[in-house]
Amino acid sequence: MKRLLIISMGFLVQVSFAQTNEALAKTTWTLQDCITYAVENNITLKDAALDKSQADVAYFKAKSSRLPNLFGSASQSFTNGSSIDPITSDFVTDQIYSTNVGLNSAVTLFQGNQINNEIAKNKILSNQSLFLQEEAKNNIILSVLENYLQVLHAKEGIAIAENNLKSSEAEVERAKARLDAGTIALNDYTEAQSQQASNKYVLINAKNTYQQYMIALKQLLELNPAKDIVIEPLDNNTDYSSILLDKTEIYSKALGILPEVNASNLSVASSKKDLDIAKGAYLPTLSLTSNIGTGYTSINNNTFTDQFEVNFNQRIGLSLNIPIFNKNQTKAAVQNAEINIEKAQIAKLSTEKEIYRKVETAYQNAVSAQEQLFAAESSMEAAKQSYQLAQKKYELGGLSTTDLVISQNTYTSAQEDYLQAKYLHILYHELLQFYQGNDIKL
Repeated sequence: MKRLLIISMGFLVQVSFAQTNEALAKTTWTLQDCITYAVENNITLKDAALDKSQADVAYFKAKSSRLPNLFGSASQSFTNGSSIDPITSDFVTDQIYSTNVGLNSAVTLFQGNQINNEIAKNKILSNQSLFLQEEAKNNIILSVLENYLQVLHAKEGIAIAENNLKSSEAEVERAKARLDAGTIALNDYTEAQSQQASNKYVLINAKNTYQQYMIALKQLLELNPAKDIVIEPLDNNTDYSSILLDKTEIYSKALGILPEVNASNLSVASSKKDLDIAKGAYLPTLSLTSNIGTGYTSINNNTFTDQFEVNFNQRIGLSLNIPIFNKNQTKAAVQNAEINIEKAQIAKLSTEKEIYRKVETAYQNAVSAQEQLFAAESSMEAAKQSYQLAQKKYELGGLSTTDLVISQNTYTSAQEDYLQAKYLHILYHELLQFYQGNDIKL
């Protein structure tokens, strides 16, 4: 059986290792790839799993407090002069060599129901740690979603900057030819050069922004910063224009599914158990004790073995401790427990308020982003047509370099506004899906 267990564990380790290697071997990562890998490897989630293990250990320890303890003891002593023989209890004046061995056990029969309440409390905390672990997982998933979209946004920003740089480079060449032909002034040519340099600067910044977001995503995935990965772009056919539910309905769904709500409810329940435990100190404690022992004394003429057999004894007893006055320690503990219940209830309300704030913010931003997306798309198309027309006029000599630069900057700004609205719309749409208990899918 032991060998079979070892083989099974080894197989599971190999499968896990193979899956990790397979994930690391990927060069193109989808959002689901990133989420799956982060859930398996993120150190924050591993720490939350350890917190859950500690809560389980505390629960096991609390349940074990119902069991009796058992201690073994052994002592060897030498006494000279007048004393009481530790084995025979005779008063003697002599040198005594004595040996004592024994087993002692005790079990609590009643302690104001504190043991049962302590077990119930630790069971609550064990269940709460599971919800806290789930909350940590959700936070990582949302962080991966946000960083994934930021990477894609930055990547599209690079494409825009590269296209603008190519256009400005072509415009510099045309401006140089027109300058050589004497059809434009020198300041028109230098303005084209200035626009080229400005676009190159924008491209450098766009690449830097992309790298920063990529580093943040790799850290969430716990990947080596030196590892190169490619993020898969979004499916342009995906429809994100679904009609939004009423925000009150979304909030109600969120309260029913988000783990932090359950965790706050269990925090209140745990605090109430602390109150029961504190009140239990007003009640008496009843314990059952027992021991067995034997020994040897040098003043007895019997052999060591005979004495161990003759001196063998057993004892069993009940111990009752009745609390009368402990300097108001129990009273203070009860008052603190009552205060902690109120604090837990306030924390629960704060959690619900925070969830409402998140839902409200996501809802308003989703509505705003959807409207901004339509407006930005129209603005971008209009700016694109205007810029294309300006380029044709510039080629025919009917437009100055300054006007062409203005048209290009307007088009670039419209493209950036569209990108921002696009990815904000996707982000808040997915957040609202998440708050309703739906999977995040791009």
